[in-house]
Amino acid sequence: MMKRVWRISDAAQGELFLLRSSVKPKNLAASLRSVTRISAQRFIRELDSQAPQSPTAFPSIIGLFADKWSYTETRAREDLCTKVSQLRDELLENVDDGDEVVRVLEEKGDSLFRKHSDGSAFVELLKKLRDWPQFALEVFNWRRKHAEFGIPMTSEEYAKGITIAGRTRNVDLALEIFTEAANKRLKTSSTYNALMGAYMFNGFAQKCQLLFRDLKRDAICSPTIVTYNILISTFGRLMLVDHMEATFRQIGDSNLSPNLSTYNNLIAGYVTAWMWDSMETTYRSMEAGDVKPDITTHLLILRGYAHSGNLERMEETYELVKHHVNQNEIRLVRAMICAYCRSSDKNRVEKIEALLRLIPKNEYRPWLNVLLMRLYAQEDLLDQMEISINEAFEHSTSVTTVRVMRCVSTSYFRLNMVDKLANFVKRAECGGWRVSRSLYHCKMVMYAAQKRLIEMERVLDEMENQNLDRTKKTFWILYKAYSICGQKNKVEQVIGLMWKHGYGVPLDVLLSS
Repeated sequence: MMKRVWRISDAAQGELFLLRSSVKPKNLAASLRSVTRISAQRFIRELDSQAPQSPTAFPSIIGLFADKWSYTETRAREDLCTKVSQLRDELLENVDDGDEVVRVLEEKGDSLFRKHSDGSAFVELLKKLRDWPQFALEVFNWRRKHAEFGIPMTSEEYAKGITIAGRTRNVDLALEIFTEAANKRLKTSSTYNALMGAYMFNGFAQKCQLLFRDLKRDAICSPTIVTYNILISTFGRLMLVDHMEATFRQIGDSNLSPNLSTYNNLIAGYVTAWMWDSMETTYRSMEAGDVKPDITTHLLILRGYAHSGNLERMEETYELVKHHVNQNEIRLVRAMICAYCRSSDKNRVEKIEALLRLIPKNEYRPWLNVLLMRLYAQEDLLDQMEISINEAFEHSTSVTTVRVMRCVSTSYFRLNMVDKLANFVKRAECGGWRVSRSLYHCKMVMYAAQKRLIEMERVLDEMENQNLDRTKKTFWILYKAYSICGQKNKVEQVIGLMWKHGYGVPLDVLLSS
């Protein structure tokens, strides 16, 4: 039986012979796959015409070879990544020494790039230098200069260089690299996409659209799904939802299939435009369709629910990606805190403090601190409120929102803490915070309630120092305070001042006269 299995056709043997004699080592794996696809059908047809045999014997052998080739490719890929990682590490060790960087590239990089003349090694190096875009650009420029005398650059290398130039905000250089690739007849969809991405990254939406039109007119290249993804992202950032949705519909008209990035960019556009229903509809269609949501999708949806104040859905989504968010997405943690601060959830303080523990102490954000200050003031949590106030002063944060200042003063009023309020107002004056008349009126009312008239009268001087005029409400507070304390002479003086300023007099005065 095994003899029948291994009886290969003459045609297949001939192809394998040609493979041995003509295929270069670096293309061996790809060529073997090609031969396998061509020969397998012949194998099966001829085996069908031979004596009866086990129907599963030959497919099992094909699977054996396929696994072997797959394993070989995986090992080769792992070896390449290891060598490139070592080269990257050595380059980064000498990042401040340009001469040493050139030496490392010439002694260790050049041989690696020659061995992988298809550009895969150099492209992999640029990927691993993603977090150092300026340095990656220097390495790319070295490759450009040496390509004139050595191994020619590939279109993928040019595309990666265009992308890096865009990330360094050097759009002119990105265009220069694109033009150089075109002049060398290396203009491809990848180089178009890279330049469109550079324009998108730097906010040049119109240039991005013009380049897309050039690509559609190009006789050699044509838009890919990556092209449309870039356009969707560009329109989404500008909140041009109609353009974004029209681009999405064009994908179907172009016989392309939306991928995960397509849907994620679409959802990101809806989140930016605060179109919560469209965001959720797209998300539900992904769950029901072939392209399933990934962690990026869930992070976008979590942000959308946080901004929209949909706490129930926000908490459900958070549970799906909780570990990742807690470790890597502090911005999303802040967005969730903001959502709880705006809500009326009865347990919002406990939930917020649990999230606050995830934020490193050195990651102070003025807006978040002010938001917490207001929250604690609304909940009359004096100690936490004053901690937030102290942090604001320590970081020289100026509160310029009247609503927040009123929340703080109202909290002190409800807690009957006039001395703490007085201290807060004094610090606010020195710190350049927004002080309003209502703060001083609150102090006057609280002093009057405790019959501390002298301190109440000093508040009038404080108002004058802040160029705050006395209003009808100011005189009413004085009138009530003196009346309660039995200061008849001062009551009469206040009534006279009210007449003088045209504020009228209290009704009880008119009735008693």
